[in-house]
Amino acid sequence: MKAILLLYDSLTLKSLACHGGPHPTPNFDRLAARSMVFDNHYVGSLPCMPARRDLQTGRLNFLHRSWGPLEPFDVTATDCLRRAGVHSHLVTDHYHYFENGGATYHTAFDSWAFIRGQEADPWVPCIDPPHEEFAAQYHPEQVETAPGGYRLQAAMNRSRICETPDFPTVRTFDAGLAFLDDHAGHDDWFLQIEVFDPHEPFHAPPEYRAAFPTTGEKLRDWPRYRRDEAGDDTDDLRASQAALVAMCDAQLGRLLDAMDAGGMWDDTALIVTTDHGFMLGEHGWWGKNRMPFFSEIARIPLFIHAPGQAPGRSAALSQNIDVMATLLELFHVEPPATVQGRALLNDAPGRALALYGTFGGAINATDGRYTYFRYPPDMEAAPLFEYTLMPQHSGSAFTAQEMRGAALHPEFDFTDGMPVLKIPALPGAKRPPMQGGGFDDTKTVLYDLSLDPGQTTPLDDPAIEARFCAAIAAAMQAHDAPPELYDRFDLQVPR
Repeated sequence: MKAILLLYDSLTLKSLACHGGPHPTPNFDRLAARSMVFDNHYVGSLPCMPARRDLQTGRLNFLHRSWGPLEPFDVTATDCLRRAGVHSHLVTDHYHYFENGGATYHTAFDSWAFIRGQEADPWVPCIDPPHEEFAAQYHPEQVETAPGGYRLQAAMNRSRICETPDFPTVRTFDAGLAFLDDHAGHDDWFLQIEVFDPHEPFHAPPEYRAAFPTTGEKLRDWPRYRRDEAGDDTDDLRASQAALVAMCDAQLGRLLDAMDAGGMWDDTALIVTTDHGFMLGEHGWWGKNRMPFFSEIARIPLFIHAPGQAPGRSAALSQNIDVMATLLELFHVEPPATVQGRALLNDAPGRALALYGTFGGAINATDGRYTYFRYPPDMEAAPLFEYTLMPQHSGSAFTAQEMRGAALHPEFDFTDGMPVLKIPALPGAKRPPMQGGGFDDTKTVLYDLSLDPGQTTPLDDPAIEARFCAAIAAAMQAHDAPPELYDRFDLQVPR
């Protein structure tokens, strides 16, 4: 068996024509014709690195900690494959893998290649930036002058990324296709091609931008995580995002062409998905993390081609932790006891509930018919702790102030007998949502997706809400959630 996982970042379901998107995405259509398309696939832990920990471990991690590295006790998909004699290789331009908060993920693979230049990857030296040039080129909302700023570093990187072959996503696909060329005659390998796009900034090559013209005098392709302000013209942002999705579609076409030319469909599995969606003005919001996790964020694409299995569409409820279990089943590897995901092959039945969220925010759930966002009555009143042996945030270590409150906590049922640090989750710590402010619209709501797919009118039904509370508590118990979370969300511990 051979398998490829193609992982995009922030690929919204509504961007794809096969899911009703407004613009052609012909190569995703080609993929859909070859795959089982999952119409009710949901996120797990958010955002970037928490989602990747879910994908590697097959279990949710947002109940215990925020953004951070793989832990010493984590049993990963690549660990399991290695023991079964399967070589894993990662090609990626996702620079968060190489920061403090993600530095153990790429080493979980047997080999890897890192493509430089995405977003604020510290690639181009930023010693004497041409501030006046950037101010003349970019919209004021994405101009920064302070040293170390994300947007300033991104502008420096973009000064070296001009034509299509320069773009990190294109170069990442180059590296992935080179692996396929070099190993066409080999068996027992797993290739993960992972690209940062279409994550913001929506930086696309000129040939794709030409198909989605913008009208602003200055380039605007990087939204802030905030409310959609009245009178703010965001058409340029949407056009830029559509251009970037078109580039992602074209690169997928290169992979599909290689599989066609090499006759790979009969012996190679292909899984294509993303980590989470992104708000493009829906519900009055731009971005992610801060706002409720509406379907634009929580319901995401999943395509699975498995040799010998017929293509089609599945309405079964699934979520990101199921990808790990599916990958192991492709190689006939028994999942470890820590895995909470379930394989999605051979018309497997869907799960009864998908639990999802970000550390410190709401606890969210769907059964496929309803979605339920449950917030604490007071976001800061109830105690909250991070449980970890790797006290790293996104790009930095925990501070001395955070660590002064740390205590040793007995093991959880997934920590291989290891005790962990119990660290107070202080307000203002460097964890999501960060950008743009804290959590907002923190009201517990229930939606009926069959009658209200746009999630515009909350449903008042105490019986359904009570059923969700019981199911959420049972899912928390299955993940050995910390006891204080039941109090935080006013839930009863199952007996």
